Amino acid sequence: MMSNLEKILQEFKTAATTPREILDRYLSQGKKVVGCFPIYTPEELVHAGSMIPMGLWGGQISPAIAGKYSPIFICSIMRSCLEYGMSGVYDGVCCTIMPMLCDTYRGMNSAWKAGSNIPLISMIHPQNRDSAAAHDFMVAEYQAVREQLEEITGCKITDEALEKSIEIYNDHSRAILEFSEEANNHLDVITPVVRHAVMKSATFLEKSEHTKMLRALLDELKARPKHTWMGKKVILTGITAEPDEFLEIFSENNIAVVGDDLAQESRLYRTLIPNGKTPMDRLAAQWLNRYGCCVVHETDLTRGKMLVEMAKKTGADAVAVCLMRFCDMEEYDYPYISNEIELTGIYCLCLEVDQSTQNNEQSRTKIQSFAEKYRH
Repeated sequence: MMSNLEKILQEFKTAATTPREILDRYLSQGKKVVGCFPIYTPEELVHAGSMIPMGLWGGQISPAIAGKYSPIFICSIMRSCLEYGMSGVYDGVCCTIMPMLCDTYRGMNSAWKAGSNIPLISMIHPQNRDSAAAHDFMVAEYQAVREQLEEITGCKITDEALEKSIEIYNDHSRAILEFSEEANNHLDVITPVVRHAVMKSATFLEKSEHTKMLRALLDELKARPKHTWMGKKVILTGITAEPDEFLEIFSENNIAVVGDDLAQESRLYRTLIPNGKTPMDRLAAQWLNRYGCCVVHETDLTRGKMLVEMAKKTGADAVAVCLMRFCDMEEYDYPYISNEIELTGIYCLCLEVDQSTQNNEQSRTKIQSFAEKYRH
């Protein structure tokens, strides 16, 4: 018979692995669903219109249709999202929102319009965030998204509803960051795969629903005695750390994940939406406050220092850079963050991630070598 903790963890696993079922459930409830491309899409605007923002993160697939519109040497997340959009996997979504955060997105924008019948709303985040005009530009971009959402969906987005959505999102961010810390006291049950399921499920579920699940999980974890982990510990950084077979390699080598800087996971939640005069001002200020991310321009390069501090705080033995294949932004970041990490004596692993292949053997060899070299 399953314990209550096991039942809760199973709910997270189901939510993380069956997004199509979640989409169909929301549609059966009469809700409109908006697909949100990664990362930093203003989900709060969608939520404030009583709609469901659902993350589009692609999947493990070798694209067939998308290959006609995009070359093989682009980010596999974008290729798989394009494939799903063109093959009917995303059918039922009333529209999508795409942030133009890199060159791949700019090409993807045109390809999506050519090959998918799902309406697309595109937007730009200002990268010169030191400019006084950056805040106003961001507000104007969000306002344009807001107006297009209202036009396409027929749903009204009021300031009052947006303020409520912002609080729901901040509450969720606090809960998921609390889970990230509490999980390290229970590494016997919060394995890398389990931790990922808790995090990834948040991209598919309505945030107050996911917060409720998180609170139930936190209650169960806090009621358990703390576990002393005797194996190695790592921090993950990158865009994603998938599939589960990839994460299982860590468990096979007695390595626990004790923190992350993944765009699909903690990176989304570590910057809360601040107070401000209007809800649109608040959303714009959040963008200006984001840091340590490959798609956020910074002159002082905080990501490497941030990862070192995270490793020291959690007692991690290494930082595993989950390098998305053909992601120029991550590849540009890698030399300086790996140098920053290695200068402190912390081991740095570079593991290639690619949604178009199921082969994790290179990563297996690197992880095994690390485990053998630094065995207690």
